[in-house]
Amino acid sequence: MIIAKRRASIASMIFIVILMLVIALYWQSVSRLWIAVTLYDEDKIVDNFVTLYHTFESNRIPPADTPFTFPVARKPMPEFVPFQESELNISSFLKESGTTGLLLIQDGEIRVEEYFQGHEESKLHISWSMGKSFVSALIGIAIDEGYIKSIEQQITDYVPELVGSAYDGVTIKHALQMSSGVRFNEDYGDFHSDINRFSRIIAFGNSLDEFTASLERERQPGTYNHYVSIDTQALGMVLDRAISPKRLTDYLQEKLWHPLGMEYPAYWLKDKYDMELALGGLHVALRDYGKFGWLYLNKGSWQGQQLVPAEWIAESITPDGQHTLPGVNAYSSNREGYGYQWWLPEGAEDEFLARGIYHQFIYIDPDKRIVIVKNSANHRFTQRGHNWNAKHMALFRGLVQHFSH
Repeated sequence: MIIAKRRASIASMIFIVILMLVIALYWQSVSRLWIAVTLYDEDKIVDNFVTLYHTFESNRIPPADTPFTFPVARKPMPEFVPFQESELNISSFLKESGTTGLLLIQDGEIRVEEYFQGHEESKLHISWSMGKSFVSALIGIAIDEGYIKSIEQQITDYVPELVGSAYDGVTIKHALQMSSGVRFNEDYGDFHSDINRFSRIIAFGNSLDEFTASLERERQPGTYNHYVSIDTQALGMVLDRAISPKRLTDYLQEKLWHPLGMEYPAYWLKDKYDMELALGGLHVALRDYGKFGWLYLNKGSWQGQQLVPAEWIAESITPDGQHTLPGVNAYSSNREGYGYQWWLPEGAEDEFLARGIYHQFIYIDPDKRIVIVKNSANHRFTQRGHNWNAKHMALFRGLVQHFSH
């Protein structure tokens, strides 16, 4: 009996030691997985959106040696803006949509800059899919510099690892326009969706390239606009190979971050193989998002220097083909039109925007000389019945109307 108890005690001790070793070895992965699973929970979402780069693998981009600061000439916002047959109370809507930061730049001056829910000027906020528009800019620059010959080239010309995958036969242009034909479920409310499976891949630091290669074809490329975040990841792979040995992070720092005089550092999430999360892993301060928007408002010109080719920007925000047109469209799963990783809203004259999940926006109205940036951490994002998109467009257009008179 005594010997049996001793053996049981020793076995228990061995089990505890092994368990502790396993926890020690995999603690970081388990911690990241827990964050990924609870990322959008009401009590965690705000903090998660400004701290992910602390927990996950990331590359740092230092601030510019000579930071640029917009002059500040604040003006009060209106209390209401028109919305359908009624009005939208701005302060109520900002709270309802989980706003963390709101910036309005007009004529090169800051008119509005407000922070909520503990956010502040120096904090970095995750871009989510607004980061896709940064990747589009880098593609345009890489073409101008000869790293990429043409958007009519196939992705596999640069990324042979994707031969035989859903991206075999897909051109760079197809991916830019979200018309790759790749099957992908982007429902953030579905635990088993492709995008949430992808989130768990990120949590473990596993290969983003391998996940991209694992997807299957659904439609003929170039015929139907369907939002597939991994299209941008494939574009990131093209850039990565084209500019090698530089990294995407290096290229962003060299071509945009320092020339734009970004005031704060940025971080770009990556996997353990040093491949950046091209589809939306940037962490950037509110004002620095504003600088990127102001660059595009000015057709890629910044203080006399052409950072992004003007022709590329014009092509990026112009519908090209039936499947990219805004409105009810049999060739698109979206009501909004789509350019080269930029959204083209219904009823737009010259407006366009970068947009990320949970209500991240860079809204640009060139003829009114206004850029609006909105960061949010809205735990209600997946709830139906809020009419989020229509309300945000009413907010942006109402603010433009107010500040233009």
